[in-house]
Amino acid sequence: MNKIISYRGLLAHTGEDKILLSTKKGEKGYRITKFELFPKNFNVDDEYNMQIWKEPGQQTSQVDFSDNRLLAAGYVETVAGAQEGVRSVIVFDQEIVNQDIYVAMGAQSGNACNYYIELEVIRLSEIEATVATLKDIRNNQ
Repeated sequence: MNKIISYRGLLAHTGEDKILLSTKKGEKGYRITKFELFPKNFNVDDEYNMQIWKEPGQQTSQVDFSDNRLLAAGYVETVAGAQEGVRSVIVFDQEIVNQDIYVAMGAQSGNACNYYIELEVIRLSEIEATVATLKDIRNNQ
């Protein structure tokens, strides 16, 4: 079994975190295995939309699954005083990347939301590393 690494953070409205994954030769690949959102404040009516991207500057409240730069998208809604609590939908791609990724918040509110990501670390051959890097370059053009 491959190694699993995790990252966590807190993003406010239109915030963005860079997750450093790139290596000199690109010999390590990463696959998202878990992406979860957890609001900072449950005592308000709010919506949170967070996405994981292959490139920076993608803080948007719109989600387009046909965009090949998008790796994962998560949505959480809180309703103050509701018995059902938080509702969430998480979708993620099984793509292997070997470059840095970016977690971006595109919520409609000013409240912050926590995120938790687990990545499976995959050892890549020289050819697989080259293909992953070229694919990333093409996606950013």
